[in-house]
Amino acid sequence: MDKIIVSNLSKFYDSTVFNPMSFAVEKGEMIAIVGASGAGKTTLIECMLGITKPTTGDVYIDGHLMPDINVLHKTGYMAQSDALYSELTAREHLKFFGSMYKKVTQSDILRVSKITALTNVLNKRVHTFSGGMKRRLSLAICLLHHPELIILDEPTTGLDPLLTNQIWNTFDSLRQQGTTIIITTHNMSEAMRADKLLLLFNHEMIAFGKAEELFEHYNVSSIEDIFIKEASHANYSNQ
Repeated sequence: MDKIIVSNLSKFYDSTVFNPMSFAVEKGEMIAIVGASGAGKTTLIECMLGITKPTTGDVYIDGHLMPDINVLHKTGYMAQSDALYSELTAREHLKFFGSMYKKVTQSDILRVSKITALTNVLNKRVHTFSGGMKRRLSLAICLLHHPELIILDEPTTGLDPLLTNQIWNTFDSLRQQGTTIIITTHNMSEAMRADKLLLLFNHEMIAFGKAEELFEHYNVSSIEDIFIKEASHANYSNQ
């Protein structure tokens, strides 16, 4: 999977979701999209994939204008809401979604079950699962077919710290193998594990780059302080 190029991308409904933005993601990079609820994080990744049509702009992934079925077959996407079947077991989910990809094997099912700590509950029906277990199953489905690009919308919400750390270690391993990862998160410590940050505030991409470069530019020592500075500036401008 080659680089991702986002050019002049925006989305408007009755009001602005996010104003035009442009950025590029290199192969094997992990990008954390950070912003408050309602900042447009989910809509941004949906526009990048072609799930939602942008108002302006284009997205090219691996040289293909999105949406493109060939790219989507090489992409793992985990939405914020779990799209699961309550009467199916975890194993049946993995077999069902795996049947869409010819290269998925039984060993792949066991691999993702181990990553997401679902090995002991593979034969349980999803209606018995907690919210955290459903998130883990959604993540297992996302990782099943060895995707070259992974896009994850708040994947660790509701998970305990130990499992969250295990999953992030998996993300680190995948990007070292060349997998490109884009993740939205509210968790600042998780965001700091990414190669670059994309910060959304007040319908704008206010910053994109390595954390240390952004801290130097804003003369701060944390992501929170960047948002505080931007909020203070916005409040001053509106007075």
